[in-house]
Amino acid sequence: MPEGKPFERLPGTVKPNHYTLSIKPDLKAFSFEGQVKIEIEVVQPTDKIVLNALDLVIKKTTVGNKSTSLTPINTNVSNEDETAEFTFEKQLGVGLYDLDITFDGEINDKMKGLYRSKYVNEKGEDQYAAVTQFESTDARRCFPCWDEPALKATFDISLIVPPKLEALSNMPVKKTTNMEDIVCYEFERTPIMSTYLVAAVVGEYDYVEGHSADGVLVRVYTPRGKKEQGLFALEVATKVLPYYKEYFNIAYPLPKIDLIAIADFSAGAMENWGLVTYRETCLLVDPQNTSAVRKQWIALVVGHELAHQWFGNLVTMEWWTHLWLNEGYASFVEFLCVNHLFPEYDIWTQFVNDIYIRALELDCLKNSHPIEVPVGHPSEIDEIFDDISYNKGASVIRMLHHYIGDEDFRRGMNLYLTRHQYKNTFTEDLWAALEEASKKPVGAVMSTWTKQMGFPVVKVTCKPSEDGAGYQLSLSQSKFCADGEQPSSDYLWMIPISVSTSKYPGKEVASTVLQSKEGKLFVPDVGPKDWIKINPGTIGYYRTQYPSDMLERLVPAIRDQSLPPLDRLGLLDDLFAMVQAGHTSTVEVLKLMKAFEGEFDYTVWSSISNVLTKLGVLMSHTDAEKDFIEYEKKLLLKVYHRLGWDAIEGETHLDTLLRGLVLGRLAWLDDETTASEAKKRFLSHIGAGPSLPADLRSACYKAVLRGGGQDTYDTLLELYRSSDLHEEKDRISRALGAAKDITLLSRVLEFAMSNEVRSQDTVFVIMSVAMTRVGRKLAWQFFKDNWKELIDRYQGGFLLARLVKFTTENFASEDMASEVETFFQEHKSPGTERTVQQGVETIRLNAAWLKRDKDAIIEYLKSQN
Repeated sequence: MPEGKPFERLPGTVKPNHYTLSIKPDLKAFSFEGQVKIEIEVVQPTDKIVLNALDLVIKKTTVGNKSTSLTPINTNVSNEDETAEFTFEKQLGVGLYDLDITFDGEINDKMKGLYRSKYVNEKGEDQYAAVTQFESTDARRCFPCWDEPALKATFDISLIVPPKLEALSNMPVKKTTNMEDIVCYEFERTPIMSTYLVAAVVGEYDYVEGHSADGVLVRVYTPRGKKEQGLFALEVATKVLPYYKEYFNIAYPLPKIDLIAIADFSAGAMENWGLVTYRETCLLVDPQNTSAVRKQWIALVVGHELAHQWFGNLVTMEWWTHLWLNEGYASFVEFLCVNHLFPEYDIWTQFVNDIYIRALELDCLKNSHPIEVPVGHPSEIDEIFDDISYNKGASVIRMLHHYIGDEDFRRGMNLYLTRHQYKNTFTEDLWAALEEASKKPVGAVMSTWTKQMGFPVVKVTCKPSEDGAGYQLSLSQSKFCADGEQPSSDYLWMIPISVSTSKYPGKEVASTVLQSKEGKLFVPDVGPKDWIKINPGTIGYYRTQYPSDMLERLVPAIRDQSLPPLDRLGLLDDLFAMVQAGHTSTVEVLKLMKAFEGEFDYTVWSSISNVLTKLGVLMSHTDAEKDFIEYEKKLLLKVYHRLGWDAIEGETHLDTLLRGLVLGRLAWLDDETTASEAKKRFLSHIGAGPSLPADLRSACYKAVLRGGGQDTYDTLLELYRSSDLHEEKDRISRALGAAKDITLLSRVLEFAMSNEVRSQDTVFVIMSVAMTRVGRKLAWQFFKDNWKELIDRYQGGFLLARLVKFTTENFASEDMASEVETFFQEHKSPGTERTVQQGVETIRLNAAWLKRDKDAIIEYLKSQN
């Protein structure tokens, strides 16, 4: 929170009803002229009008109605408060007025507000587009407005632009007027909506179009000459709209929807109503050069943003404290929709790795935060666009969906959306609708998950029942803490618990809701050798701690894979969490992973890979790193031999993903066979062919970089420069950190900050260097040396927060924890405070883990070789 007076929302004396907004961008001078007429309602008499404005020059202001017209006697623009305050000589009585403001602004390069995005046209010349990004609080950088989600209004938007450029906004064009050397586009009036969803784009684009089954015009806008790269997203979007219409039982409320690829974009995508903006890598598919994993990601992102058209746009959270309502919900629904469109992706299994586990990892820290977190100042809002709002939000909704069942969930959603359409809501409004539909205590259960930070660990023990008909489980809950300590205060969750057994591995044979510290559950039809698995399908948002006898019975079921994939994965991940918290020795997880040598499931391997990465970071602080690499290679051997380098006819989408994953790991481990095969294939790829399949490129680039020197690095840079597909540029630039030579890594860091890398990608290139033992210190030093430039470039925001996370969290000593802490005490970085605390906490946890288990790990690894 910036020092100074506490943050206040806008006064409630005046509210907007309608904006008539005209913007005239100048893409040569990077400035714009604007005019806005706001129909306002004065709710109680006042001589002041306060609204939001930032980085705007206000030239002229009047307020009036039929009987009065006033100009302000004083205009006070505050950058700190991000407001403009107009004072008038007499009070405005209750009633309707028009507030007219003429203003100028800059088309900035900060990827927020109205900003410029650089692209190369078909003639090879540099050109610029003007693009808006207003979420969460940047509409005020483009026009003076009541920039709070609850202050909804309707909008008539006009864009005055040079000819031959596309001009897009939320609604279809109503009227076009040619005015000498410029064109004025007037758009239809929007429905009542929040300012953060207003959008405009001006630039050169091609498009492909189609209609959804329910008649909505869908267009995907691409860079000129690349419209075929929009076809996959078009197919997804035209199918998603009818699916959501049926799922929510409410039609998409606008006449059209545009999806547009933007060259410079800080997030992945933004759900502006009727005009959704995307990073190019989150929308464009080039059949020859797009990997299967990227295509799957694009389907998810399209599904996510279109879910927002209902959930977020039609019904909007009242304030950013309830951001998770938008994001957690859309992050859950994107999986529903992709599962419906592409059942072969087995996407719900992937949800556990990509969403659920990432949430748990962050949420066990002392510096986590509840799903619902009170926020005020804009810099605080940026920080909650994180794994808690999105991933924990989605995980608890998945748990709730399972608890009340799909039918009641859908009924409740329809009730919620119908009841609150075009309005604003609090979290409790959603619970009330789902409770009404399901007749279950949704509010009571869910508030324990959204208002408390963290999650429980459920400890379980079992003994045979006296009549021999089954087993009696004793369950207890407590808050799970990453440092293994008992929490300082009392926590209690209402936990939906379910159980499966070896006789019925895919079925829930018993269930209960654990509402107190301790509880019992009877599991029928279990013999003395049978296994019992808590939380089948890894749906409940909690960890399970088993005694060794229950765990031992589960190990053979991992080996013979009679335990379903999500349970194999959940078991490993829970044990690994116990290891990190110091409840169990790391050696136990190293032993358990041996049971996965015959594993061929992609999602399970993603989880193993996550564990190996974290152990690899830990071992890189010891002299036993080589022994750990040998252990890892042995573990990967079977799956590597089964998959090889070349696609097998009829293989599944998941096999393709697994091959990329396994070869990628082997590349990092400097496996000789992989390295020599990669080198051979790379030479063909840059020579006469054949080209490398897109799914193998990332692994291959890393392998040749690790084995090569300056020449290989230069070749990859040439490849980077010659590619005009953003995805390929990403793949190459994010592989550069794999180089082993410190001189080369220093060049990678300089390259990251150069004009050749877009600001949106700089962060990921620096992060690639921070991932290795040799690169870690280098990247951190580089971050410190370039701190001022990075702060100026990103002005807070989540790209900077992400960079802070990845350049700090892989250290493992008290010295480094203190160094990071001191640096950020002396260098204030608004919007990263919580991330810094999480990074420092993680360094200390790594140090404690190393001290605790280092000797035992080294001894175990030596015994394996």
